[in-house]
Amino acid sequence: MKILITGCAGQIGSELTLELRKIYGNENIIASDIKEASKSIMKSGPFELLNVLDKEAMRNIIHKHNISGIFHLAAILSAVGEKNPMFAWNINMGGLINVLELGKEEKLERILCPSSIAAFGPETPTENTPQETVLRPTTMYGITKVAGELLANYYVQKYGMDVRGLRYPGIISNGALPGGGTTDYAVAIYYDAIKYGKYTCFVNANTQLPMMYMPDCLKATIDLFRADKKDLKRFVDYNVGSMSFDVTELANSIKKYIPNFEIDYMPDYHQAIADSWPNSVDDSCAREEWGWKPSYNLDAMTQDMLKAIKIKLDKGEI
Repeated sequence: MKILITGCAGQIGSELTLELRKIYGNENIIASDIKEASKSIMKSGPFELLNVLDKEAMRNIIHKHNISGIFHLAAILSAVGEKNPMFAWNINMGGLINVLELGKEEKLERILCPSSIAAFGPETPTENTPQETVLRPTTMYGITKVAGELLANYYVQKYGMDVRGLRYPGIISNGALPGGGTTDYAVAIYYDAIKYGKYTCFVNANTQLPMMYMPDCLKATIDLFRADKKDLKRFVDYNVGSMSFDVTELANSIKKYIPNFEIDYMPDYHQAIADSWPNSVDDSCAREEWGWKPSYNLDAMTQDMLKAIKIKLDKGEI
């Protein structure tokens, strides 16, 4: 299978591209973004500049590389989307429509287009949020995710396409820097802990959200993409969970390894977004249908994050 990845320069795309190249071979994973990606992506396999709103350019790439599958990751995230809602709508929905239409027209084998806990809203149950529940988000990013789930499911039902998706929690990574999401504090806190020994958080101390470490994120994404279709009862909206903690718990985990670490709080517009999202999710469907199971807890993630970031700092990479 030859696979196109859109948004390869983003937080998830930058690591998923390299992981998929290990599995399928460098030449079979075609990375794309509107800007050049990391050196490791550019050097290890094919790369194409692509604006996902340019349907014919995407079609040309599909023909050029004989693409049979797409991981569609290009999107404007929650915090950036609230600053420019119509831009977020145009990119998130326009890009997805192009991918789905090309999937239909070019008879692609499989498409994966992730959703997010941003699809939930303040009326959604916050504890162990059910798979089937109220989807009434209050951000443009969340609105595009709900619309995207419905649209992708329409293409599955109407055209018999194989389109899959999972609702990402907050993703924590020591690879690419945060890209404008509400959960970015859970990445930035580690960098500032190493560099400065302190961090000012843009949400309050008791803000609790579902989170996932990047290795588990990659595993969940790839496992769903490779799952046997006959085992799937759902398609585009699987809840996936790993761990859930508030900012105080996160800070205390860091203090176990950096005892003098200090944190203070200066909540801003991110707080209202975070308050509209769940504290934890029920991912029993993913566990039952395609064997989802996370590997990392909070302290294991903290140890790995601090070790990786310190190595980067020592090398002068940050």
